[in-house]
Amino acid sequence: MTTANIPRQIAKVVRQRLSQASPAVVLLGPRQVGKTTLARQIAADWPQGALYLDMEMPSDRQRLSDAEAYLRAQSPKLVVVDEIHRVPELFAVLRGLIDERRASGQRFGHFLLLGSASLDLMRQSSESLAGRVAYLEMGAITADEAQAAQLPLDQLWSRGGFPDSTLAGSDALSLMWRQDFIRSYLERDVPMFAPRMPAQTLGRLWTMLAHQQGGLLNQARLAASLDVTAPTLTRYVDLLVDLQLVRRLMPWSVNLGKRLVKSPKVYVRDSGLVHALLGLQTTDDLLGHPVLGASFEGWVIETLVQRLPADARAWFYRSHQGAEIDLLIERGGRPQIAIEVKRSSAPSPGKGFAQACDDLEVAQRWLVYPGTERYPLRHGAQAIGVVELAGLLGAL
Repeated sequence: MTTANIPRQIAKVVRQRLSQASPAVVLLGPRQVGKTTLARQIAADWPQGALYLDMEMPSDRQRLSDAEAYLRAQSPKLVVVDEIHRVPELFAVLRGLIDERRASGQRFGHFLLLGSASLDLMRQSSESLAGRVAYLEMGAITADEAQAAQLPLDQLWSRGGFPDSTLAGSDALSLMWRQDFIRSYLERDVPMFAPRMPAQTLGRLWTMLAHQQGGLLNQARLAASLDVTAPTLTRYVDLLVDLQLVRRLMPWSVNLGKRLVKSPKVYVRDSGLVHALLGLQTTDDLLGHPVLGASFEGWVIETLVQRLPADARAWFYRSHQGAEIDLLIERGGRPQIAIEVKRSSAPSPGKGFAQACDDLEVAQRWLVYPGTERYPLRHGAQAIGVVELAGLLGAL
């Protein structure tokens, strides 16, 4: 099996936006997650034809020495620009070209732009392409995508969702790929996106977050461990979030007359990177490690968050009295779905989960476990597998 054989649900969304809604789409995601493969698939059968440009290739960079003239000559093709963050000056050119194409009657499907650093790209593109661009995020392979491709879910969880890691010929080769990936980010991407940040220190932080997977972000303790100031630590975490390697899950905060936790929870987004940072090669290694439950929780949360509709937001909830919800889905300003995650074959919701659901008056209560059967539990909850729940959330 190859990367191209794994159906990615974001592909349908990208095609729809380009063909029906947006002149340009910025597709964001970490390196090696499959953005280029997906873009080439879209380009291969685009009705008006397509052109692919990689800004890491000197020959493609040279084509854009007079970017305005060259790209104008490509109309009405879809132009795919990979590694767009390397040529931020291109955004101003694209604005004029989009307006020209629109005036000639080509409303949609002008440019597909691929990049790795979300905040920086969004800032650069929004200044020039306001009202002309849609932003979409492509994450690692999710549990439902893996099942559709007949990939074992335990293998996906253990190796993570980067295609080359998931599809490696052995656990050892998968681990080597992930270790090289981590090294590449620290040696190449950190100096490019944040030249003043010491890559070695950022690597230590990344590893510390893996050890504390799913824990509350204690900036003071982490800053002291790294011998940096709290503001510096915040910038380090911001970079990992911006590169879409770390997820900062914010707490739901509302005036309930209760003392609520206000620190965010932090997850290394890809379970395979968690295991590589901790030196865990096989599923058996993982099953005997203290990170087991937190790793499974983070893996489930990544799949579910990727399936949420655009008008839904993800939070967690925790009070100082012990009421807690691992993943809280809010729509229209009201919490609607509460999700607890347990790595157990016989799961049971805790009193803290039930209390939190009662506090927030949430009726939909799910407990995700490694099995596939759906059945009722106490406190109004239901046990459910991650793939089935992903489907339900995607249909909201």
